[in-house]
Amino acid sequence: MTQLQPKDNVPSLHETFQAHFRVGAAVNPVTLVSQRELLSRHFNSVTAENEMKFERLQPEEGRFTFEHADNLIDFATSHGMGVRGHTLIWHNQTPAWVFEHREGGPADRQTLLARMQSHIETVVSRYKGLIYAWDVVNEAVSDSGGELLRPSKWLDIAGEDFIAKAFEYAHAADPNALLFYNDYNESVPEKREKIYALVRSLKDKGVPIHGIGLQAHWNLEHPALDDIRQAIERYASLGLKLHVTELDVSVFRHEDRRTDLKRPEAGMLERQAERYGQMFRLFKEYDGHVDSVTFWGAADDYTWLDHFPVRGRKNWPFLFDAAHQPKPSYWNVIDVARS
Repeated sequence: MTQLQPKDNVPSLHETFQAHFRVGAAVNPVTLVSQRELLSRHFNSVTAENEMKFERLQPEEGRFTFEHADNLIDFATSHGMGVRGHTLIWHNQTPAWVFEHREGGPADRQTLLARMQSHIETVVSRYKGLIYAWDVVNEAVSDSGGELLRPSKWLDIAGEDFIAKAFEYAHAADPNALLFYNDYNESVPEKREKIYALVRSLKDKGVPIHGIGLQAHWNLEHPALDDIRQAIERYASLGLKLHVTELDVSVFRHEDRRTDLKRPEAGMLERQAERYGQMFRLFKEYDGHVDSVTFWGAADDYTWLDHFPVRGRKNWPFLFDAAHQPKPSYWNVIDVARS
């Protein structure tokens, strides 16, 4: 591939951090086209935003739809990028048939685990050697309360060991892929300890798990930097790899429900830049453990945070603006790499 030259002295993001970790972005069929040049210049890893989830790959039993996932793999291969697979098992975006008997009523444990195994074997084997890491199980931990695991049909039907089974099936399909447990609110102390307990229990049982994915859907205030540091140190103590998997920094505080802003107001982008600088300083400090940082998008023209959680509201969470130009956050992050 011909190396694209920096435009207007804007260095490549992933090249600037090549001594520390991969820098990735989540993509979808639209952004693979609309952000093609930005992606190829600044990122060396991609993740499917939705196109590798269960409902997209096997909407009906035995009918696999790989077109969009294959296109992502082709894009990554042609640009020398790595691919993180997201996600094999999740309580959301799993079609109803997975949990139902063909004759009606809930599936039994044996049937559900057989379907899980078949799906994982088919998907992971197809991309064996092309996907370097998989988010095997996504968001299985309860956010609050006394229970460790969130209620789900996987848990109700298959029992707690559905998590271990998913990792075992994935490892059998591709023994060289790195396998991750992935979750959000990973830096909130209460949930941090639950994630730690789950992953430690898996490791103690000899389950083939290689890392923890920190989703990192953060904002201008939350979580506190000390909580992020403590989470990194707590998870790193397990001796596993850490990937930041879904990074974005909303310009809105959690309680801010406004819908009237057409552009970021004064101070938002400066505070965002400060936050990104602090975060990347931490990632760099712990690059012996953190070896991949993936944004949940690439530029502000498209983000899942548009209209979520507040309908009718635009957000601006990335290093590049809607025109794919660097924001103050980008330059703060580059300064971290160079310091």
